[in-house]
Amino acid sequence: MNYQELLVEARKTIGSYCKACNICNGVACSNKIPGPGAKGVGDTAIRNYEKWSSIRVNMDTICQNDKVDTSTELFGHKFRMPVFAGPVGAVNLHYGETYEDSSYNQILLKACADNGIAAFTGDGTNEQVMKSATKAIKEVNGIGVPTVKPWSKEVIQEKMLMVKESGAFAVAMDIDAAGLPFLKNCEPPAGSKSIMELKDIIHNSTIPFIVKGIITVKGAIKAKEAGAAAIVVSNHGGRVLDQCPSTAEVLPEIVDVMKGTGIKILVDGGIRTGVDVFKALAMGADGILIARPFVTALYGGSEEGVKIYIEKIASELEDAMAMCGAHSIKEITSDMVRYAR
Repeated sequence: MNYQELLVEARKTIGSYCKACNICNGVACSNKIPGPGAKGVGDTAIRNYEKWSSIRVNMDTICQNDKVDTSTELFGHKFRMPVFAGPVGAVNLHYGETYEDSSYNQILLKACADNGIAAFTGDGTNEQVMKSATKAIKEVNGIGVPTVKPWSKEVIQEKMLMVKESGAFAVAMDIDAAGLPFLKNCEPPAGSKSIMELKDIIHNSTIPFIVKGIITVKGAIKAKEAGAAAIVVSNHGGRVLDQCPSTAEVLPEIVDVMKGTGIKILVDGGIRTGVDVFKALAMGADGILIARPFVTALYGGSEEGVKIYIEKIASELEDAMAMCGAHSIKEITSDMVRYAR
């Protein structure tokens, strides 16, 4: 099976909302929720994709003809490349009933770990979602990142016990999930956290804590004050607030303000190819999350589908690095990309 065949198979199993498009750019699904669409008019997801596409890469082949090494480290763990599968929840609701969160996460985690990267897992109102996700992470020797939603203090404590039991090498909180309806209606109240509340949550974590959902310099500084080990520059794929800036637009300024802090900077939102990954790394990111295309890959070919997509991204990243004169991740520099004028 190749990538195009994978997409054909995905269209048979993925349900009526996602179209398993040749290019996952947010246009066909627009604002379809349930489904993979974005909030409001669907503008933010489309903007994410378009802004990465507008950045050009600077070819330079007057250099040593050395082998390209795409490997990276994150929190003491070595990975094939700085790309991670992003967290997705309620897959049966948004992508069709072929899989539900438990079976989806189990397949995704194993396929990613077997192919040299790690997957982030989602969270949900059903406590079985986190239970099954952390169990699946334990089965791959902790090579996974459970993502806990910003619940009430008591619920977070319960979830963090499951995280600890999983042996995960890091944990994340998608703080921007505060905009999701089911969190807004929670009792006791859940959602946004003050710096002190987030600091308390991070302090009680025994592993590196990643704050996902940072889209401003101000937000990055607050996450730093709270003690985050890493942040994910993310607007939740446009699903929590319409008319947000794209992640590509804000990444450089966030990278600039975080220089010298030691905080790892990851980014997601509209990144679809290995060339996009290269662009994000050149702009200062330490790692990249990709979510929606991994869903399509899994629905189209289960573990084999995930492997095919990982191979596609890895091959494209390696080619971009070679053609731009970078033979390791550390050799990727800001002058290797060009911004549209």
